[in-house]
Order: sequence, then C-alpha cells, then structure tokens
Amino acid sequence: MTAIARQLARLIAAKPVTGPDLEAAALLTLDALANAVAGVNSQPGGILLKAHAAGAPFGRAFMIGALTHIHETDDLHRASVVHPGCVVVPAAWALAERLGADGPSTLKAIIWGFEAACRVGASVGPAHYRIWHNTATCGPFGGAAAGASLLDLSEDAFAWALGNAGTQSSGLWEFMTSSAMSKHLHAGRAAESGQLAAELAGQAFTGPETILEGPKGFYAGLCPDPKPGAVTAAPQAPWAVHDTSIKPWPCCRHTHPAIDAALELSPQIGNRAISRVLVETYGAAIDVCDRIHPDTEYQAKFSLQHTVAAALADGVVDFTSFDAAARDRHRDGAAKVVLSKAEPYASAYPVHWGTGVKVTLSDGVELAASRHDAKGDPEAPLSRADMVAKATMLMRLGGYDEPQPLIDAILAMPKANAPLPSLMLGTVRA
Repeated sequence: MTAIARQLARLIAAKPVTGPDLEAAALLTLDALANAVAGVNSQPGGILLKAHAAGAPFGRAFMIGALTHIHETDDLHRASVVHPGCVVVPAAWALAERLGADGPSTLKAIIWGFEAACRVGASVGPAHYRIWHNTATCGPFGGAAAGASLLDLSEDAFAWALGNAGTQSSGLWEFMTSSAMSKHLHAGRAAESGQLAAELAGQAFTGPETILEGPKGFYAGLCPDPKPGAVTAAPQAPWAVHDTSIKPWPCCRHTHPAIDAALELSPQIGNRAISRVLVETYGAAIDVCDRIHPDTEYQAKFSLQHTVAAALADGVVDFTSFDAAARDRHRDGAAKVVLSKAEPYASAYPVHWGTGVKVTLSDGVELAASRHDAKGDPEAPLSRADMVAKATMLMRLGGYDEPQPLIDAILAMPKANAPLPSLMLGTVRA
C-alpha cells in the first residue's frame, strides 16, 4: 500500500493553484509577516535578536517563525488546531529569498505548505493536542511541502522531505505551567526543520515514507487516537488557505468566540454589577484556557475567565488587556466566570469553535449571547480593509513608521513576476 506521506505529496502536487488561491495566500502572508515584525517589540523578540547578533545557530526561517508566534495574533486552522502561518510562511520566505523566487512562486509554496500542515494536523486526533502543540508537531510537514514546491522536488524527494520533517516533530504544552517562552521556539524550530527537510531531500537525502503510519512512526509515538484518513480526505476540497482563520484579538484563539459574545453584551451591562458569568464551550477550550487568576501576561492570554471579564467590563480587548494593571483590575470579575463544557459547542469542535456567554446581573437580569464561529473564521471573515488595518497596527508596533509600502508589496505578490519584498526585522535583516 502506498505510504501516506507519498499519497499526500501526490495529492498536493495534483491540485491546481488559481488566482483566487494566490490572493488568499497573499493575505495570510501579510498577516504572518506583520506578526513577525510586531514580534520584535517584545521581550522574547529582543532576546532572539540579541542571540542572533551574538551568533546563535539559527537562521532566517527560525527567526521569522519564532517572532510571528509571540503576540498570539497569528492565524489558526480550526480542524487541525494548527497555526500554519507562523511555520509555513517563514520556511517559504527564507528559502524563496535565497533562491530569488518571485511572488507567485512563493505564494504557491505557501499554499502547498498550509495544505500539508493542516491535513496532517487534522489526522493527529484530540488526545495528541492535550500534550503536544500541534503547530510544533505538524508544522514541519508544512515547511517541507513549501520547500518541495520552491525546489521543484520529485515525488520521491517530496515524500522523503515529509518523512524527515515528521521525524523532527516535537513541542510540548508544559511551557504553559510557568509561562515559559518555548511556544515561540516551537514555531521557529518547526519552520527551520521543514525547510531543512526539503533542502536535504533535494540532495537525495532520504526520509521514511511511512513516518506517519509506521509501527515506530508519528502516530504510534504521539497520537493515541489518530485519524489517518484525514490526511488524504476530500482531495478536491478548496486549499486550506481558504479555511484558515485570522485573529482579531491578541490572545489564544480558544478565547475568541467568548470574547466576541462578551463584547456584544458589554454595552447592555453598563454600570450594573455582575453576579455570575457562565461560559459554555467545548472541551479543548477549557483544557487550554481554564485559568481563573493568571499571574503573567502570557497566562492572561490563555484565560477564558480573564478575557471574558475584560471584554465585559471594558468593551474592548487589545494589547493592554493583559498587563499587570488589567489583571488586577479584572481579578474579581474573572472569579465570577464559570466554565462549562456544553452542547452544541462540544460536538461541533473542531470544525466549529463556538461559545455561549450568559451573564446574571445583581438585579436578577440575565443576558446571553453566543457564537457558532469566531470572528475571523471563514464564516465570519475579516474584510480586506480589516486585514490591512491589523497589519498596519502590527507593523507600527514593530517599528515600521510607514508600513504601507511593505503591505502593498506583499499584496501585489500574486501578480506575474512580482518580486519578493524586502523584509526587515528590527534594525537587522535577521
């Protein structure tokens, strides 16, 4: 029987890439690179740039990937629970820069990479996500597929690249216990691992085609309940770039449907006191974001209690919603938030990430709002203007006083023979 990795390579190579596909990829590329630029303006970003300047042994793909994942505003593919942009775009960008590839070729590689990462991510099963960070473990497959496109690898070499991407998979959720910076390492290493796997495959460096299903492979080692058929299911479905969500708020995506519902209720509450808030959602959201009293900014970004309290009280969620002052201000409100796994949200996940918020006021009035999907999902997409506004804000945060030329150049990439824009990260071309 043909190995799954080879089947995936064939499926991707056979799918046509159209103009609308390139346009969708350009918007996702804009989002990822804007996040990378913004990542410079952060403690982890500063450490990464300092380490790079001191000669730390990591390259362009690692740097862009790690920076992209810092502010928790990068994209997400729901069915796979993978953040593909922070891995695929950096891997493709770094290799395309070195090869002198043009815009359309780079976007095609990004499309291939999203597809591979998301298809593998959809196959790992829910138990994998409880311990392993899907972006870190499935991301290398995406980086490898992007490289396969740019390097025009043969089917054999493409399968080898996927094999060696999978054998480099790693990334554990333990960092959340102490708010360690490992999550950024996950994205950077996944991007770099995928690029490396593709480049080695181009030199006939072989990799195991049965990396996923083999008796000592990915599923056997990391996935108690895999769904291997998801890798090659619905081969004629639209590319994954069309089913990838964009974050409007700088925190864990699992909090977003609750934030959206809470923001709807905030104007109705006014100055009235809240006695109780019930958040009904799906299990994974509670597993990752059940944190009543977050002690750090990063923990607050992964707290349903804090984010809902902030949205209800302030009517806005932005970068200032997670600092020490905000955590202190919303501490009592967060304590009133109760989480519950409930239908219809539990069974709809991961295809739909929905949440209901029910607020009981001290005068007995009850208010409720719900979201079947989160703002920024394909069913509730951000407009092109929203995407540009978000990118502008992120790039200015990262030091681009006049970001419009870079934004325009990225969005022009689908045009024939469009050159790859120059990307500066901080004061150095990392």
